Amino acid sequence: MSWSLMGLFFSASILSGAVLGGALGLTGFAILHFMGGGATQLGVQAVFNVFGEFTLTAIPLFILLGDVLVASGLAGGVYQALSPLFARARGGLLHTNIAVCTVFGAVSGSSMSVSAAVGAVAYPELSRRGYAPRLVVGTLAAGGTLGLLIPPSLSLLIYGALTDTSIGKLFLAGVLPGLLMALIFMCYVEWSARRHPNEVPQEQPQPWGPTLRATLALWPIAVLILAVLGSLFAGIATPTESAAVGVAAATLLGFTMGDLTWGRFLKTFMNSARTFAVIALVFMGAVILAQSISVLQIPQKLLASIASVGLSPLLMLALVMVIYLLLGMVFDGLSMMVMTLPVVFPLLTGLGFDAVWLGVVVTMMIEIGMLTPPVGMNLFVLVGISKGKVSLGDAAHGALPFWLLLLLGVLLLTWLPGIATWLPGLSYA
Repeated sequence: MSWSLMGLFFSASILSGAVLGGALGLTGFAILHFMGGGATQLGVQAVFNVFGEFTLTAIPLFILLGDVLVASGLAGGVYQALSPLFARARGGLLHTNIAVCTVFGAVSGSSMSVSAAVGAVAYPELSRRGYAPRLVVGTLAAGGTLGLLIPPSLSLLIYGALTDTSIGKLFLAGVLPGLLMALIFMCYVEWSARRHPNEVPQEQPQPWGPTLRATLALWPIAVLILAVLGSLFAGIATPTESAAVGVAAATLLGFTMGDLTWGRFLKTFMNSARTFAVIALVFMGAVILAQSISVLQIPQKLLASIASVGLSPLLMLALVMVIYLLLGMVFDGLSMMVMTLPVVFPLLTGLGFDAVWLGVVVTMMIEIGMLTPPVGMNLFVLVGISKGKVSLGDAAHGALPFWLLLLLGVLLLTWLPGIATWLPGLSYA
């Protein structure tokens, strides 16, 4: 009965034209009013409590950090610094796409920001050199997803705020899975380049001296990573304070080493405010819905139902993953996460799954959604960067192998959960 009413309220809200955050909040208020004895004030109180948390202020700051990096053009310097290093590999500059996205992901918590920043530099250059557009877009779309996994990650930050899980542990948990996925992506690129040599031109390797000297240009990004993650992991700063340090460092580097101007700098504030407003509205609706679900004790009832039918925890996890795959076709990643966590988190942690490990797995499922048409946001970003030369279908085709590799990564994390939990356990022991 509870599920049918919830679905009815949610469907009615969506059909009325309400945005996702409004639909979630209206559904929560309707449940609290009609099934919770008119306790709509509980939803208001829940929003007040969550938005009053100091940790949540890190979200707009990390968004601003990513926007400043994009506006300053620092991604171009990173790309030029790493390109000679990978020219010796058969995959050539396709490896550079993955490597630069990995480095850029360590200072920008947004998948689309990473795809846009690196794609704007890489796509024109690789197209000019004769790389197959399908492979170029595939590597850029896949590399962009690493921005959600490698800390600082907006996805892990929002997960921690919604579930009251340590942000520091979540950030540490994303390090090894993020590096592992980057390595897996690069192995596939090398295999694909050797299998289809006509799609990947052979680059002319430079002597080791100039190659190593070129990597010295990475020092601004290294300083930024040290400022953000170093201050956080050393316990010197909270997530919010480390984000503020990162914004200050990115602004300084943007003006001194990049192309940042006062006009662009002021524009980043407007862009960041709009982005956070969208996230905050969805977040607010999810908090209200979570409060109504808590009042109805839906997770507890689900656990009791699972126990009565003897459904194993792994089978339940597989079912949840299938639901995420389906939702990824119609919702963007962060909306999908805040919409599902009120049920998924208590359900799976109640079955014995580690909260920090679950945060990484959910983030990887969101990454898969970023590559899933028709709402794969990374695909749309790169179709726009190609100025229509690559269709959405071609972009999805190029990203398909990486979609499968991300799914393989989820299976590896399920088989070897220590990939995600080892570093947090080591640092917080």
